[in-house]
Amino acid sequence: MNDTATLAPPLLPFFMPASGGQRYCLLHLPPPGRPARGGIVYVHPLAEELNKSRHVAAAQARAFAAAGYSVLQIDLYGCGDSSGDFGEARWPIWHNDLHLACAWLAQRVDGPLTLWGLRLGALLALDFAGRAPLPLARLLLWQPELDGRRCIDRFLRLRLASGMLAGAEAEAPGQARAALAQGEPVEVAGYLLAPALAHAIDGVDGAALAPSAPVYWLDYQPPGQAPAPLPRLARHWRERGAAVHLAAFGDGPFWHSGELLACPQLLDATRELCRDWLADERTAP
Repeated sequence: MNDTATLAPPLLPFFMPASGGQRYCLLHLPPPGRPARGGIVYVHPLAEELNKSRHVAAAQARAFAAAGYSVLQIDLYGCGDSSGDFGEARWPIWHNDLHLACAWLAQRVDGPLTLWGLRLGALLALDFAGRAPLPLARLLLWQPELDGRRCIDRFLRLRLASGMLAGAEAEAPGQARAALAQGEPVEVAGYLLAPALAHAIDGVDGAALAPSAPVYWLDYQPPGQAPAPLPRLARHWRERGAAVHLAAFGDGPFWHSGELLACPQLLDATRELCRDWLADERTAP
């Protein structure tokens, strides 16, 4: 057995009992003999973005575990390997899943609790944080979706793109939206989107949320592009008293890439942005 495998933080896959069935989880633990410095719950993105990004999230979870944190990755209801079909997923159920995940981890780990979300998972984390029953030390947002309605609009555009690639008759603009408004589910790239889920996401707007915990926010910035100005929402949050820390990465939009991207820049940028709580006091100069 090589030294890398020997020193790798332990990984525990399991199913967590929950309402409506079970939730598939991966628990990344600190190296053997090292107590956890805190807990981190990962909130995955929407639909196929979950599958596209799973390897990058796992790499970051391993890095967090190596830094001394216990990291819980949970497949929300109707997603991944958890119980239920995507068409049965609902925003309140996902809130309940996060409550369950945070409570489960808090019971087993001393130290601060961090919520880390990608894309729509970041918006869900923000929405949940405003009413979380447990104190959260911070929010880590990777390429966050910050307007629920725009997120659903982009998702519905995948339906149009899939139809064009399949040679199907062109769908009239707004047809999917009209179907949802009439209470009819719509199929998008193999996923059945329920009106109740779409309407709930439509109603979540980052501008109406006021994070009480520090926010660590990373966005994709194409290589060679001039640094982006401070996002308006970040200014808005800061004006309302939130601590917002921002950084960029240039690996590429791995959440919908046709190939698996390793994203070392994202992992490095995360480590640097979060150095105030990731640095190990035992080894820091």
